Amino acid sequence: MKYSEICGVYEKLSVTSGRLEKTSIVSEFIKKIAKHGNPEWIYLLRGRVLPDYDVREFGISRQIIIKTLSKSFGVLSSEVLSEFNKIGDLGEIAEKFAGKRKQSTLFSSSSLSIDKVFDGLMKIFALEGKGSVDKKVSVVSEILSSASGIEAKYIVRTLLGDLRVGIAESTIKDAIAESLFPEDKKSYAELIESAYDLSNDYAEIFAAAVKGKKEIEKISISPGKPMNVMLAVKAEDIEDAFRICGKPAAIENKYDGFRVVISKKNKEIKLFTRKLEEVTSQFPDIIEVVKKNISGESFILDSEAVGYDPKTKKVKPFESVSQRIKRKHHIERLVKELPVDVHIFDVMYYNGKSVMHLPFSERRKIIEKIIHPEKLKINIAEQIITDNEKRAEEFYKQALKKGEEGIMVKSLSSPYKPGRRVGHMVKLKPSSSEFDLVITGAEHGTGKRAGWLTSYIVACASEKGFLNIGKVSSGLKEKESEGTTYREMTKLLKPLIKSEKGRVVYVKPKIVVSVTYQNIQKSPSYNSGYALRFPRITFYRPERSTKDIATLEDVKKAVVCTSFHSL
Repeated sequence: MKYSEICGVYEKLSVTSGRLEKTSIVSEFIKKIAKHGNPEWIYLLRGRVLPDYDVREFGISRQIIIKTLSKSFGVLSSEVLSEFNKIGDLGEIAEKFAGKRKQSTLFSSSSLSIDKVFDGLMKIFALEGKGSVDKKVSVVSEILSSASGIEAKYIVRTLLGDLRVGIAESTIKDAIAESLFPEDKKSYAELIESAYDLSNDYAEIFAAAVKGKKEIEKISISPGKPMNVMLAVKAEDIEDAFRICGKPAAIENKYDGFRVVISKKNKEIKLFTRKLEEVTSQFPDIIEVVKKNISGESFILDSEAVGYDPKTKKVKPFESVSQRIKRKHHIERLVKELPVDVHIFDVMYYNGKSVMHLPFSERRKIIEKIIHPEKLKINIAEQIITDNEKRAEEFYKQALKKGEEGIMVKSLSSPYKPGRRVGHMVKLKPSSSEFDLVITGAEHGTGKRAGWLTSYIVACASEKGFLNIGKVSSGLKEKESEGTTYREMTKLLKPLIKSEKGRVVYVKPKIVVSVTYQNIQKSPSYNSGYALRFPRITFYRPERSTKDIATLEDVKKAVVCTSFHSL
C-alpha cells in the first residue's frame, strides 16, 4: 500500500470533528490493512510506530527537522526558520518545499510505500550516541526524497509527535470493532477495550481480531511488559465507600508515594509506573529487596513506593521520591538520600498464570504467602476487614494520624480490572481543592525567571480533548534542593513545543501537575468555560499520564460543591 493512502485518511480526519465520523474513516482504512497490510501499520494512525507500552521517542527536535528540510530540499536553514516563524508548522513547510521540488521534476506522483516509511522511522530508534543527529538527518532525508508534499507533511508531523488529526485511543478501538464486527460492534468494542487494558498494543489486538473473538479472548497480561493498573473512584465518606464496595470490605492505608508495578520473568525483574514507563534502573534498591523478599518464579505485583528520611525514618511527601523517578544519574547517592519502603497491595500474575479473575480476598492470600516483610524495605499494605462504619472511621483517623494520605476501601469479591474506574476500589482522603491537570502552554519568563518557561496554562480532560482551565504562575522552586524547579520544568517542556505566539508557547499535553486553588468560577477566557482562582502547582507528577487528570465533569462537580459550601 502507498503511504499516500494513509495520508488521505489523515487529511479527512483533520477536517472532521465528529467522533462517529472519525471512527467511520478509520474503520474503512483498517479494512484495507486487514486485507493487504501489516497489523503494525495501525500504530501510524496515532503518529507512532511502536505499541503504547513502548515509551521510546524519536528524539527528533524542531532544530533537527529544520536541518533535515534544508538538506532534503536544498534550501538554507535560515529560509526554513523564516517560514516556520510565519507558519508555525514544520509539516506544512515540508509540504510546501516538497511540492515545489515535485513541480520541477518529471515525477508528479509518489512511489513511497507505507512499508518504506514505517521501516525508515523504526531505524531511528537504533541511532544513539556520537554522530546520531547526522545519521537521523540522513535517514529522514532518504524518506523525504521520495515523498510528495502531503506525505512530507505527515512524515514530519509524525517525527515531531504532532499529527494534528484528533484521533484518540477510543477511536481506534471502535474502528476495529466497526470494521471487523459490524453486526455487534458495541460488545466487541468492550471486548477490545478489555484486551487493550491487558496488552497496551493495538497491533496485537488487531491481528487477533482478524482471526476472531476467541483469539482476542486469549490476550492476557505478561510479565516483563508494563500494564495499566486498576484505578480507584472517589468516595465522599465511609458510608459512601461501603455503598460502592459492599459490606464487609477491605480497608487499607492510602500511601503518599508513587504506584509501581513489579514484574518478574525468567529471573529478570522490571519496574513500571502507571504511565507504563520503565524505572528499573532508577530503583536498584527495590530490585534487591524484591529478589530477597518475594517468592515466585514469575509474578506481577501492584504496589506503592513511599520515600522516607534515612535519619528520622519519617515518611517524606511524594515530591521527594518523585526526584528519583525523573533522574537517571547519581543513582547510588539518591538511594542513600531518598530510600523507599515498598507496600504491596495486589497481585495480577503469579507463577505462569494470571490471577486477575480471582476475588480480591484470594489475591490477598497469595500476597501474604509470597511476601516476606522487612521493616522500611518491603511490607504488605496494612489492612482490616470490617462492615462496621465506626471501626472503619477509626482506621481512617489512625491512617491520617500516621501521616498517610487517607484510606483505600476495596470489594472483597472483585476481580482486578486494569485501566478502569469500575467501583471495585475507592479512595477516601480529606477534601482539598486540588486537581491533577496537564500543561498545554507556558510563557517565556522575564526578570529573575528569564530563560525559563513559566506561567503554565493547565487543562482538564473532556470528550472533545483537553480544555484549558487556568494559568498557574506559582508553586515551582528556583533552587533544586527545594523541589521541582522552573529550570527542570523548562527542560521537560521545550521538546514538547508545538508552536509559539509572541512570548507564549503551546506544548503537547504530556506533563501532569497537581494544582491547588481557592475556588472555581465561570469564565469565557478559557475554552472549558471555567477558571481556577489563585491556582498553585504543588507537585509535578511524572508517574501520571493524561488518563489520570481531572475531567470537565470533575470541575463541574467542584463548582457545585464550592457553591454549596459558600451558602
